[in-house]
Amino acid sequence: MTSVSKATASDTGRAAHHGARKGSGPAPRRSAAAGNGQTPDEGISIGVILGFPAELAAALQRWRASFGDPMATTVPAHITLVTTTMTQDWEATRRHVRKVASQQQPFTVTIAGTGSFRPVSPVVFLNVEAGFGECVSLHRRLQTGPLERDLPFAYHPHVTVAHDVAPKSLDEAETALKDYSASFPVASMGLYEHDDNGIWQLREELDFGTEPDEHRGEAGAANAG
Repeated sequence: MTSVSKATASDTGRAAHHGARKGSGPAPRRSAAAGNGQTPDEGISIGVILGFPAELAAALQRWRASFGDPMATTVPAHITLVTTTMTQDWEATRRHVRKVASQQQPFTVTIAGTGSFRPVSPVVFLNVEAGFGECVSLHRRLQTGPLERDLPFAYHPHVTVAHDVAPKSLDEAETALKDYSASFPVASMGLYEHDDNGIWQLREELDFGTEPDEHRGEAGAANAG
């Protein structure tokens, strides 16, 4: 594949990320939207991911659906760099993520073979081989400053292909994709906000290795709204 990986607002408008299932009740109402540069009283829940080329993402979603995963049609294939994290300062967070992106050069990701977080978590995933170190480095740099927090588990870049399905289906996923392999270039990462409806909305797509544009955040927020 030669297309460069970029997540889009339309992708995420359809997508509830894993964090959307963290509670059954409605999200708390906020005093202001993150897109206007103001900070809600309760804080802002954000995430950062690497998106996949459309053709590859569609193929992985078909695989995920074949294992009976109910999130297959709503969660595009991705690699999480920062999982659900609360921040009290949207502007500081945006500047921080922009700076990390500007210091990162594009790189190639290869996903190959399967692994599982069982018995700790009912998840089967595709391994990240090429690009593993870059993902870890990005995670470490991103999860500092306004996004610094203690995580319950060590960060492990991966691509989920089955989650919260029957053990037999998890076994099937682990076997069916054990020889799967795909490579693609990534040149950007997406900064997302978990909105009041439990949906992850793209607020800004950040190109690697470029100086931050101080005006693009406002346009990105408007387009994602």
